[in-house]
Amino acid sequence: MTDLVLFQPDIPQNTGTILRTAACFGISVHLIEPAGFPLSDSALKRAGMDYLERAALVRHLTFDAFEDWRRQERRRLVLLTTKSAEPYTGFSFRTDDLLLLGRESAGVPDLVHEGADARLTIPMAEGMRSLNVAISAAIVLGEALRQTDGFPLPV
Repeated sequence: MTDLVLFQPDIPQNTGTILRTAACFGISVHLIEPAGFPLSDSALKRAGMDYLERAALVRHLTFDAFEDWRRQERRRLVLLTTKSAEPYTGFSFRTDDLLLLGRESAGVPDLVHEGADARLTIPMAEGMRSLNVAISAAIVLGEALRQTDGFPLPV
């Protein structure tokens, strides 16, 4: 199943929103530490509401620890970045993809950028810098799940 990965997130409300989105779609969120806030922060709980109890959160203490896990699992790392010319709309997603989102304040370091298997961007109007990270996660996750028939079946 496609999962979301957060690289050292800065804003608890965005992380809470992403966890809520992941819970609704039955996917995991991998959080590469350190986060810029305590993970028990009330703002995280407020944004995630009662969905946090249903969210599958996997914490990795460092990027190296995450990479060790990823290589062992043989998962493809797809970085969402403003520093790419390849739009997500033309990309062929797979069910084992890990969609990586960088820090709200700084993205990801060059080492992480260079280590990604693919780097995708969300096309925007000229002169616009970036979308909110939680919105970006939802947009690209929706397309990945659509392509891979990964949406949960209605009950």
